[in-house]
Formats: sequence, C-alpha cells, structure tokens
Amino acid sequence: MIVAERSESSTHKQSRNGSGKSSLIEIIHFCLGAKAVKKKGLMVDALQDHTFSIDIDLGGKRFTISRKTKEPSYVVIDGDWSDWVIKPIVDKKTKEPRISIPQWCLVLNWLMFGLSPEISEQKHSPSFRSLISYFVRRGRDAFSNPFTHFPKQTEWQKQVDHTFLIGLCWEHAQKWHDLKERMESLAQYKKAANSGLISGFSGSVGELEVTKVQLEEQVIREQEQLSNFRIHEQYRDIEVRVNSLHERIRHFQNQNVSSRKMLEYYESVYQEEQPAGENAIAKMYEEAGILLPESVTRKIHEVQEFHQKVTINRKNFLKSEIERLRNEVRQVEAEIIKFRQEYASLMSILQTHGALDEYSKLQQHNMLVVTKLEEIKTRIDNLKKFEQGTISLRIEQDRLALDAHADYQERSSVRQKAVSLFNSNSEAIHEAPGSLIMNVDKNGFRFHVEIDKSQSQGVNQMGIFCYDLTLAQIWASKEHSPSMLIHDSTIFDGVDERQIAQALQLAARESQKLNFQYICCLNSDSIPSQEFGDNFDIQPYKVLELSDSGEDGGLFGIRF
Repeated sequence: MIVAERSESSTHKQSRNGSGKSSLIEIIHFCLGAKAVKKKGLMVDALQDHTFSIDIDLGGKRFTISRKTKEPSYVVIDGDWSDWVIKPIVDKKTKEPRISIPQWCLVLNWLMFGLSPEISEQKHSPSFRSLISYFVRRGRDAFSNPFTHFPKQTEWQKQVDHTFLIGLCWEHAQKWHDLKERMESLAQYKKAANSGLISGFSGSVGELEVTKVQLEEQVIREQEQLSNFRIHEQYRDIEVRVNSLHERIRHFQNQNVSSRKMLEYYESVYQEEQPAGENAIAKMYEEAGILLPESVTRKIHEVQEFHQKVTINRKNFLKSEIERLRNEVRQVEAEIIKFRQEYASLMSILQTHGALDEYSKLQQHNMLVVTKLEEIKTRIDNLKKFEQGTISLRIEQDRLALDAHADYQERSSVRQKAVSLFNSNSEAIHEAPGSLIMNVDKNGFRFHVEIDKSQSQGVNQMGIFCYDLTLAQIWASKEHSPSMLIHDSTIFDGVDERQIAQALQLAARESQKLNFQYICCLNSDSIPSQEFGDNFDIQPYKVLELSDSGEDGGLFGIRF
C-alpha cells in the first residue's frame, strides 16, 4: 500500500492529489510500453532526462526494466532474456540490451498472457496494452465501467479482451468483429455508390442487364458503320457542289414550268386564231335590212383585207413564240438532265463516303458508348458481388453464432468459475452478492455487472473492484500471468468505509492465498482503520509514504 500523508504544516490549500500516487502507476505503465505523448504523463518538461525503472518477475525470472523520457522508443533490459521469443539487441556503444516498444509489448503479451507474437500481430487480437489496463487501471476514466479502461472504447476490443481474460473463445469475438467490419464496408460502399460518389453500381441487376443489352447492340451497329466508312478528301467540296446543283435544278424546273404554261397558252390561242370571212360585214347589214351604198361597201372590203393581214401576222408571231418556247424547254430539260446526272454521281460519292470529321465524331461517340457499356458491366459485377457477399456474410454470421453458442455451452465450467468468484468477492464486501452476467447473441458477447444499489457511485466502484479481483484470481493459477493487480485511490472514491475495509482485507487474503501481488494507493485519511477485523493489521502493508509537505515531499522529490 502506498499512502499519501498530510503533514501537520500543510495548509488547507495544499493537496495530496499531487503527491505522486497516480504518477507511480504512470511509471509502471511507462516501463510496460505505454505510448509516450509529449507534454503528458511523464513526458513533461520537468522530467526530461529522467530514467524510470521497475523490478518485475517475468516467466520465473527477475528483470529490471528501464526507459528514458528523452529516448522513449525503447526499453533497456537487465536480466536473463536468452529464452525470449523476441530478443533485445545489444547497443554497440552503451552495451545495453535494448528492445523497441512495439516488440517489448509483444514480449510482454507472451510472458504475461501466453500469446505468441504471431497471434498478437493478428488484426483484432488481444493486445498487451489493452489487457494489462484491467490489471493496472490508469486514470480516472478507467474506473467508470468494469469492462472498459478508457472512454469510447470499441465494442470489439471489449469483447475480445474479456472473452480472453475470462477464458471464453476470444477467436469467436474476433471473427464477429471481422464479419461486422466486412458488412459495414459493403453497406458503406453501396451507400456511396447510390449517392453517386462511386460509379460502382446503381439499380437492380435486372435493370442494368437491359441497359447492357441495348448498349451492346448500339456498339455493334456503330462499329459496323466505322468498318464500312470510306473517307473522301474532297467530301466537303463535293457537298457544296451538290447543294449548288440542287438549287440550279430546282431553278430550271421552276423556269420550265412557267415556259410550258406559256407554250400551252400560245398553242391554244394559235388554234383559235381565224380571219373573218369575205363579205361577212355586208351580209350582217343585209340581214339587218340595211342597204349600204357602194362607197361604204368598198370601205368594208378594205377593212376585211386589213383584218386578214393582222390575223396572219398574229399567227406568225404565235408560231415563232411557240417555236422559241419549245426550243427553250428542250434546252432547259437538257440542262436539267446534265445537272441531275452530275448530282446523282456526286450523291453516290456522298452516300458511300464520308468526311474525316464525321468519321472522328462517329468514332468518339462509339468510344463513349463502349465506356458506358464497360461501366454498366462493372456495375452489374459489383452489384452481384455485393449481393453474393451479403448473403455469404449472413451465412457466416449464422454459422459463427451457432459455433459460439456451442462453445459457450461447452465452457460452462469456465463461466461458472468466473461467476462464482465474482459473487464471492461481492458478497465479502456487500450484504448481498452481486452478479457477473455473460451472454452471447447475434451481435457477439455481452458482459454486465449487477449489484444492489448500483445507482450509487461507491457501489459501482466496488463492482469494478470485484471484477478486477476476479480476473487476478483467474490468472493467478496460469503458467503465464501478470501476477499483479494495482488500484489507484480512485477505486475507493465515494465508497463506504466499511466496504473499503472489507475490500482491502479481501485483496490481502486472496493475493496471499493465490500468490499474486496487490498494490493500492490511498490517502491516509481514507484508510478505515476502525473498520478492520481484529486479526487484520494494515501497518505491515505500507511500503511507501508520500507527503504533501514542501517541494521534496512527493514521489519525484520536486514539484511541477
């Protein structure tokens, strides 16, 4: 027991919280491979160039382990490490056997918990730094729940740690989390794909298959067009000439329509044009009963002759115009035939050839369709893999649940031992025994502690005490064991004096009986001297007293 004393000269402003009780636990963790964080723990400026050491029994041998705050990446080993699975390297300059912190943790996992480096390096396997934190709880947050040693501890780590520590099949907890992680990855991948972040898949397999067939047919059609495509260097010039011919043919056709209508008109007029008959006017007057004098009759005859001359002249004009129009129509038709022949020839070229830019556009479009087709194929493959993967994982999950349940039942003696020890420990401290509850369901292993009046902080702390002691009792008989349990004074915050006394006496009995070391830190006024049994003397267990007096009263001999 490490005790923080209050000196007579200390003032009400001084506190034993800075005497070094928690720092002692920091030193133990530091030498056991804890992560060195600048400006925190022992890595503060005041402790630079300091070396911290612990004496520790490992595998039946005693070692001194030293670690420097200035060079925290390794520890120095003093002792016989010849049979270690990972051996230190002797520094050429200092002749010190050194081992890096990651390798040191692998060695400790083997020496204290019997886990080989091969197992320790597996994903989601029990790690030394996590396991040892239930035997040496570090910081106030480590005393909030029996099954966690820091806030927001992952569920998989809790399940793996406690199945291993209690003696259940931790590999099932490991596989459970592996399956859960794979299912979450699939779910996240599909969610990202559906939101457009990944072009992996979207829609059902059936819908995508329809799109795939349509794109395949389009690719075939376009590739046939490309294979039959012939490029003509003057394609664009020919295209301009064809458009010009088309306009000229249309112009001549319109011109011919007008000429033909005029020709038809002239021909009809020509047929109807006839000179008046001789004596036709005199006869008209005669029929009217009018007698004309001879001089008038002679004048009418002259009019008739004039009219005949006019008629002949008109017919001659119409005949010449008809002939002209006929010639014009024939010439235009000849031009149209010539232009149509050229137009047909050029159109044949345009129909069987194409321009280079058209070929490039067709080729680019085909490449886009091919790319889209490949994307659809990838989507279909990914979706099939997702569906198959989900089904396979569910089958694996069901099979794992069956295996875990079967193994859980087979290890009933292991569970009963842990439950019995916890019940016995809690009964020794409380009026009514508490319960250590373990279950296995579709989500893995579940652990819970129930003690009457658990809403009280003190009772909750004692639940942690009983569980930690249960782990120490379980591991005391194993070949590889931490063989220790260390509690900071936080474990007794808010706890009734009678329960503190019972807890300390229980820890003393069990550690002596099972040969493991129990270390606790207490303030002197928290020691329930009046509550101990007649046969229990606390004084021999005090191995270190710290003071709040002066600069040199604390653990380090300095204040900072």
